This record gives sequence, C-alpha cells and structure tokens, in this order.
Amino acid sequence: MTDFLKKMAGMALPFWMSKGEPGKLLAVMRRFWAEVYGWITWPVNQFDPLVCPEPLLNLLAYDRDITRFDSEPLELFRKRVAYAFINASDAGSVAGFIAIFERLGIGKVELLERQDGQDWDVIIARVTDSQIADNSDLLLEIIRKYGRTCRRYRFEVITSKALKIGVGWYQGDYICYPASLNDINNKSSEVYSAKV
Repeated sequence: MTDFLKKMAGMALPFWMSKGEPGKLLAVMRRFWAEVYGWITWPVNQFDPLVCPEPLLNLLAYDRDITRFDSEPLELFRKRVAYAFINASDAGSVAGFIAIFERLGIGKVELLERQDGQDWDVIIARVTDSQIADNSDLLLEIIRKYGRTCRRYRFEVITSKALKIGVGWYQGDYICYPASLNDINNKSSEVYSAKV
C-alpha cells in the first residue's frame, strides 16, 4: 500500500459524523480517489518491471539484454529485469558479485581467487547444496552473464553445522606441599594434602 492510500485509509470523521450519510460519503470518496490515484500512476507502473504486465516485461527484458531461461519463475525473472543495470555495473568485483546473489535472493556466496594449488584463472564459488539444487540454471546464467572474462568458475559445496561448546571459568588454587621420607617418619600424625 502506498503512502497516499495509507493516508486515505487513515482519514476519519469526528465520531458524531461517522455514522449515516457522512460516513457513506467518506467511503465513496476513498474509493474514488484510490481509483484516480490508480489512473495517475498507471503510466509510471508500466515501466516498473516488478509490477508491469508480462508482455511489457518481455520488452523491458529485451531492452536490458535479459533472456528468460527454461522453468524460471516469473517473480525471479522480474527481479532479474529490475536489477539488470545495477547487476551489470557490479559484475566486475567480488563484493559486487556477492551483492548480485543477495539481490536476486539466492543467498550467501563466498568467492575465492588465486588459491594455492589452483590455476590463476580459477575462481572458486562456495555455495550450499540447497542453492545449487534450487537455482542451478540461475547460477549458470549469472556466471555466463556477469562472470569475469577469461576466468573459469568452480563451485564448491559448503555445509554448515551447528556447534555447541560449553564454556566455563574455574578459579581455584593448586598448592603442593613437598614432603620427604624423614618428615613422615618423625611426624606420623600429620597429614599432607593438596588443595585443587
């Protein structure tokens, strides 16, 4: 709900006028101005990829060089078209590539470049197994569209496990009393102990 419609819904008459004909007039005026607001904002909404009709969305996608892959949900396609310009500008850096994943709702990704034991042109993308299972076509499309030129991408699956560690604080004394055999023979009634 937009700010204008929220203000319209928040309008209230004084309690002595809220019943009868003035209350009905207020309800009619709310509906009328909501309809007028829809007429005014209709042309602007036609160029918003998140709410425009699907035939116009296809034209906007063609204009922004976005192609819909097989079995892509409409909501995801709308996001890809809406964020096409900012995704293209963010494509050159590691932080921008991570932002592309977050913008499209895929989740967290880790990118590692120039690792020991790997060729210099290999970029390792660490994702979870559910991300690969749910978005395999989308991941390949992102790599194809926004990946760096002359680089190879390798996916590594990371699995997170919950780990619980008990932590405590022990504050005690450790006292050691030295004893010799001569002391024990002379003082047989004394007891030597260590306190921990």
